[in-house]
Amino acid sequence: MKLIINNSSMQPIYDQIVTQIKSCIMKRELKEEDMLPSVRTLAKELRVSALTVKKAYDALEAEGFVITVHGKGSFVAAFNQNLLMEEKKKEVEAELEAAIRKGRSSGLSDQEITELFYIVLED
Repeated sequence: MKLIINNSSMQPIYDQIVTQIKSCIMKRELKEEDMLPSVRTLAKELRVSALTVKKAYDALEAEGFVITVHGKGSFVAAFNQNLLMEEKKKEVEAELEAAIRKGRSSGLSDQEITELFYIVLED
């Protein structure tokens, strides 16, 4: 697993870690029960605070992507198909919102954006 931290990004570092690990899980680059690097190991590798990595792992656990076993480490959780589908829907929704904002800022009306959506949908 290769994570890249962009220090000039407006996205918090812990969130960059969460996003990239979730992406690896969704793409099945990380499989069910795979062990994640320890908090200290990943922090050292990324040159960030261990607290930042811990916050990312806690967020991943809260969302159901990771299970942490005290004294053993953090592991990719068993895949919940509903959770996976919901995550994919959130990604599509975010991209659609960005496209709508871009269309509106370009002067397109909501009707024109809707028509474009249906044209693209038919292809």
